[in-house]
Amino acid sequence: MKRSVKALGLLAFFVLLAGAPLLAQEAGGTTESKASLYKLSIIVAGGIITLAAAAGAFCQAKALSSACEGISRNPGGAPHIRFLTLLGLILIETLVIYALLVTFIILMVKWGNYA
Repeated sequence: MKRSVKALGLLAFFVLLAGAPLLAQEAGGTTESKASLYKLSIIVAGGIITLAAAAGAFCQAKALSSACEGISRNPGGAPHIRFLTLLGLILIETLVIYALLVTFIILMVKWGNYA
């Protein structure tokens, strides 16, 4: 648990570090408020796709290692384990693709109409 918390904290630090230049300019008028809203949307979209990709990669690695361990313990059940592993990997990758779609939606909103 301690190792995963450390890795998550390091990931959060680098996400904030990457978004720091976007927050360097102060908002003054209406043009700046639209720009700050767009900057915030870039930070949120980057955070969403970063966390989704990291979580998806971790879950896929865990699923594959468990499947290999299961097949090595029970070679007779390999076809069933292989099928369920592929089904699980497809569902995990689908969730990452949904996060990518949400990121595109956040980035493509016309912020000038809502600010």
